[in-house]
Amino acid sequence: MFDKVLVANRGEIAVRVIRACRDLGVSTVAVHSEADRNAAFVTLADEAVEIGPAPSAQSYLVIDRIIDAARSTGAQAVHPGYGFLSENQAFARACADVGIAFVGPPADAMAVMGGKVPARARMVSSGVPVVPGSDALSSVEDAVTAAAEVGYPVLIKASAGGGGIGMRVARDERELREGVETARSTAARAFGDDTVFLERYVEEPRHIEIQVIADGHGNVVHLGERECSVQRRHQKIIEESPSPVIDPEQRARMGEAAVTAARAVGYVNAGTVEFIYSRGEFFFLEMNTRLQVEHPITELVYGVDLVVEQLRVAAGATLSFTQDGLQPRGHAIECRVNAENYAKGFLPSPGQVTGYHEPAGPGVRVDSSLAGPGLVSPNYDPMIAKLIVHGPSREMAIDRMRRALFEYVITGIRTNIPYHLAVLSNERFRAGEYTTHFIEEHPELVGEADAWAERQQALQRLVRDPARAAAIAAAVAVTS
Repeated sequence: MFDKVLVANRGEIAVRVIRACRDLGVSTVAVHSEADRNAAFVTLADEAVEIGPAPSAQSYLVIDRIIDAARSTGAQAVHPGYGFLSENQAFARACADVGIAFVGPPADAMAVMGGKVPARARMVSSGVPVVPGSDALSSVEDAVTAAAEVGYPVLIKASAGGGGIGMRVARDERELREGVETARSTAARAFGDDTVFLERYVEEPRHIEIQVIADGHGNVVHLGERECSVQRRHQKIIEESPSPVIDPEQRARMGEAAVTAARAVGYVNAGTVEFIYSRGEFFFLEMNTRLQVEHPITELVYGVDLVVEQLRVAAGATLSFTQDGLQPRGHAIECRVNAENYAKGFLPSPGQVTGYHEPAGPGVRVDSSLAGPGLVSPNYDPMIAKLIVHGPSREMAIDRMRRALFEYVITGIRTNIPYHLAVLSNERFRAGEYTTHFIEEHPELVGEADAWAERQQALQRLVRDPARAAAIAAAVAVTS
């Protein structure tokens, strides 16, 4: 195992990696921007190196500064977390060039899976089911011809990047002509690559992904599926495992397809193969060549520490488990707690957190960027924390999550906690009858979230006024 690991990220994922390193007796180095000098992850690390101003383009995305920090501190490995440079081939190669282990897949595997068009081609040749679609489009007329073959409606997608950026639905030729140009210009601005292609638009889609992990000795396994269909603007906010619609036979078939996909590109370390699922059919979407935000629910259901396993694999060890030894137990749900205003289209709502109280109790886990009141910076993603629960059944997990959400108090800024409470109380969600259109199909959730926010106000007053809370606790203790 490594003696020292540099964490090339920030916030809750940096805390998560530092914790895994501590469990292994490994020292850690945090790199941070000027804005993050007093952040929890910086305090928790054994060493810290400042690498630039607040904007990520001048700090967390500057490869040379991170490599210099690793070399100057003697770090033997770099864990990139998710986002930032986690899927950057140049970063992986830069680490290899100076003899530093990159805790992730080989750059060549990233190259194949990083572009959706080449990834589709590799999956087709490997026998993995792929949504009918086109190759890269060179013109609008090519798109019109391809759409006639695929059949409307079609989805226009950017080959590079992710998060739904550049994605457009076209139900006829007019929408297609307008959408191709819009998608191309959006992709060029976001990713520096205007390549787009078409896929058949799948009706009643669910977003199902399979966690895989592979070592450098030829072992590749999957750890079941995660249901990620509750999304706003193509960004997930709630995930659960197992999916309420996937049975053991389908899990085995999807898992086998994901393992095949990983083997096809010589994949090593943790990764996620994303599928679109509808009416019993599943199709390959893309592969995320990194650790996913939602990895904790897989950890709780399968009893595996994925970050520890990532570090072991990167150090050259074989996987500590086999496919036969992996069996799902119980049910887990994750809610992404974001600084955002759900009533205004989920606009980011950064600022100073004045009161902070995490839930606890059986089956509750909080992966947070905060250890108490602090600043949620406008320079970065608005996610504050991930609230994860585990229970013996889906019904128990849902009720446990509602209990934990109600106890989770963050004051000073707007968060989506009340919205999560509204979703968890929705009959369609509780029945498992939802698709990726769930949020847009349920505008009434905003009003229901407001009602939950009102119910939380008494707890918020206690958190905002710790002296009063202490007095009440003392009075209760005396009475009891």
